[in-house]
Amino acid sequence: MARNRFTAFLLFSLLSLSLAAQSSGRPQNRPEYYADRIHFGFYLGINKTNFQITNVNNWHSIAGDSLKTILSSPSTGFNLGIVSELRIQEYVTLRFLPAISFGQRNLEYHFAGQDTFDIVKKVESTFLDFPLDLKIRSKRFGNFAAYMLGGGKYTLDLASQKDVNNTGLPLSQQVVKLAKNDWGVEVGSGVDFYLPYFKFGIELKASMGLRNMLVKDPNPTILSSTIDILHSKVFLISFTFEG
Repeated sequence: MARNRFTAFLLFSLLSLSLAAQSSGRPQNRPEYYADRIHFGFYLGINKTNFQITNVNNWHSIAGDSLKTILSSPSTGFNLGIVSELRIQEYVTLRFLPAISFGQRNLEYHFAGQDTFDIVKKVESTFLDFPLDLKIRSKRFGNFAAYMLGGGKYTLDLASQKDVNNTGLPLSQQVVKLAKNDWGVEVGSGVDFYLPYFKFGIELKASMGLRNMLVKDPNPTILSSTIDILHSKVFLISFTFEG
């Protein structure tokens, strides 16, 4: 419910700002902004990082009847990155946005039977992200423009625990091992506001990892043997500041 309220509030804010920008009779700020082929800036972002889980076909027989569900839940993290934009056509630009981001995903194992209990594995990550996107923007309406974008992303997880040895550890201390490298696709949209000294943008973007991030344990436990594929999913709200 809170997430739906936040999304509705954000959409309402974007709509209000866009209507205000279009109805304004003020002259354009920085009308020659795209006369320069290259622009730089920075961005701050709020992310929701999650997994898409695919279980092995016979996971109930592997885990026994006590393991009922395996779920993934996201937590809120943040991004800090650099914006570099190259104009390749009047309304088309190429954007490279390297960033450091912090996120957490929770894998929840729900056991039921004679004893009912849950095991929650917190997967904390520090990412270096290298997205490359093609941005297609609209014509300016006063000091406002909208855009869509799509592209690919390479990610390096500096906090990966893929080499941890789970042998002999109790279930509560074992980790779900993830690969250090990931790559995926992303799509998004946003709005730009041309201010007197810089361009301010609000951007919504979703990315989906293409690589199976699960690292199979040499001595499989119930935590990893019941999962076949883990794909990363990220939803990002960014606030960009470009000169």
